[in-house]
Amino acid sequence: MKKIVAGVLAVVAAATLMSCGGKKAAADGKVFNVYVWNDEFPSRFKDYFEAKGKVPAGITVNFVQTPNADNAYQNKLDEVLLAQEKAKADDKVDMFLVEADYALKYVDTPYTLDVKKDIGLTDADLSKQYKYTKDIMTDSKGVLKGVSWQACPGGFIYRRSYAIDVLGTDDPVKVGEALSNWDKFDDVAAKAKAKGYYMLSGFDDAFRVFSDNAKTPWVNGNKIVIDPMIERWIKMTKEYTDKGYNNKANLWSAESTQGMLADGGVFGYFGPAWFIDFCMPHDEGSAFGDWAFCKGPQGFSWGGTWMCGAAGTDNIALIKDVMYMLSCDSDNMTDLAKGAGDFANNEVAMTAVANSDYGNPFLKGQNHMSFFLDSAKSIDKSCMSMYDQGMNEKIQSAMADYYNGLVTLDQAWDNFYTSILEVYPNLTK
Repeated sequence: MKKIVAGVLAVVAAATLMSCGGKKAAADGKVFNVYVWNDEFPSRFKDYFEAKGKVPAGITVNFVQTPNADNAYQNKLDEVLLAQEKAKADDKVDMFLVEADYALKYVDTPYTLDVKKDIGLTDADLSKQYKYTKDIMTDSKGVLKGVSWQACPGGFIYRRSYAIDVLGTDDPVKVGEALSNWDKFDDVAAKAKAKGYYMLSGFDDAFRVFSDNAKTPWVNGNKIVIDPMIERWIKMTKEYTDKGYNNKANLWSAESTQGMLADGGVFGYFGPAWFIDFCMPHDEGSAFGDWAFCKGPQGFSWGGTWMCGAAGTDNIALIKDVMYMLSCDSDNMTDLAKGAGDFANNEVAMTAVANSDYGNPFLKGQNHMSFFLDSAKSIDKSCMSMYDQGMNEKIQSAMADYYNGLVTLDQAWDNFYTSILEVYPNLTK
């Protein structure tokens, strides 16, 4: 279970990795093993590192992919990291990726190398990155343990044709003004319903907007804390469900994706740049080109992927080159933002893209990057905790039964606490 593995990573690692830390890493290895959960990073690596001729001759790059579902990726990663010291040279983990919701699980362990002291990036190299992306990967001693090629400010991705029908315009500035606070958002939801559209797809669509604006972490000491923003999400989602403003879909479900198609009937989705690229259909039958982007009622961020150097690697130099090219090199990050649609973790690059003639075809040529600039600089992750992934998953699951009318609100809360205490028995209500 996660609670056991996290303890092992934090305690046993200190003893088992003394002989294989970054300082004593061997000369460059012949196999570069990178642990991932999907194709996102391999595609960025191929297009913006390998294609630049940066992979040294004689090096085989091996992506070990394990899906995220049912915690499979973390379980696999924990297994190989615990076996790192005794692994054969060509089998050792060189780099692995982590997401925001569980990054802290790995940050405060000896399994992640010091980006500056061990890997060799400098403060000057890192100076263009957005502060929050470094805060997330900084351990309790102030040591930076990972870097990202992306920042993930979010907004509202809406259907242009539906906006014209409901609001009389699809202009991102005018639509953004019509949705600039939650009261206005509710008014548009009522108008959309009257026109036969769902404002949101389902229960979880707005969750990250509210959770990211929470002012308190999920856990204080060992006590579970429910921030008022979480309660506000529950109240709003129940109202939207009862009024028919959503189609009762769960996030990542087929029903949610169906709402994104040409005849999907959903006015919009909350998400960052990666949501547009990796979660919305771009193929035949999609609403390609009928979408646009605005900030929405509140700024927020969602997700992100960080590159971590693994203690015991024999490819320190290659890790440094990858991290530099995919998070520090402004020209390369500009190419990445324009080519892949990511909001790159480089303020110089993103300012240049936002002020350029870049246009995203999926958004009918809109340069949506300008909407992200202020949000990216203002993201604050001081309320993160190592429990975020479990809390986020369990609260959404427990409340779905309440939204569907299967249990009362009190019963939903009881179910939430029961499920979360099974995962984290050290916590209290």
